[in-house]
Amino acid sequence: MDRFSEIRAFVCVAELGSFAAAAERLELSRAMVTKLVSSLEGRLGVRLMHRTTRRLSLTEAGETYLGQAGGLLAELDDLDARLSHGASSPVGRLRVSAPVSFGMRYLGRVVAGFHQQYPQIEVELNLNDRRVDLVEEGFDLGLRVSNLSDSSLVARRLARIRDLVVAAPSYLQRCGTPATPAELAEHQCLLYALTTQPNLWDFTAPDGSSGRVKVKGMLRANNGDILTDAAIHGMGVILQPRFLLEQALAEGTLVPLLGDYDWHCLDLSAVYPARRHVPGKVRAFVDYLQQFFQ
Repeated sequence: MDRFSEIRAFVCVAELGSFAAAAERLELSRAMVTKLVSSLEGRLGVRLMHRTTRRLSLTEAGETYLGQAGGLLAELDDLDARLSHGASSPVGRLRVSAPVSFGMRYLGRVVAGFHQQYPQIEVELNLNDRRVDLVEEGFDLGLRVSNLSDSSLVARRLARIRDLVVAAPSYLQRCGTPATPAELAEHQCLLYALTTQPNLWDFTAPDGSSGRVKVKGMLRANNGDILTDAAIHGMGVILQPRFLLEQALAEGTLVPLLGDYDWHCLDLSAVYPARRHVPGKVRAFVDYLQQFFQ
């Protein structure tokens, strides 16, 4: 059997959790999808799925295989769509999800420039700091400022975003200036609630070693602008992406701390659902984003 057909059948079953749903999406019979997955397991010599009459689950080997195979198929589909002369034209409505603070700083001018090149694409932009399920909520594309782990999405990295530790001069006059990351544990730190562990701040020391400090504070918020404003008014120390801090740093209302240390860096990525044929409007917008942020 065709190797890629086997892999595609497995990935589709794993993502949808059903042989019947996978058969419908792939426009194959359920028996053929079952045969393709069984052939893949036979070729690999491992069981990838546990099957019962009521549920389907992946084995440990299946989880590992899905993590790699799903991304490879998505990249191949994207490449095929880019090179195909029959790819759909960049027209229609494009629904985009993006973080609030990042979107407010950049996406107005991005969309304006994109519209000049593609006037037939109508952009619907939704700003939200929560992790949006693109497929469930009907978005064509999402922008993420994070380190991605979702193998069901195609991701293209647009830029690296550096985090900085900063505080207001008024706070430092009142509470002192930390000389090492460990001293942050004794300071008031303002925490970004949407990270997995808001009170754990990772860093790399000048000698290249990695470290982590556990911090605490009286404010936890799900928006970086709120934390930045509170820091400007002397409430405490923050760790935030540099793009949020540029104006305050230029005006001197916030100053960088521990400049010899590198803090957690994040990827700015464009992500979209893995599809057999990526719409022309999605490809056009991702290409424009890549050019803009370069």
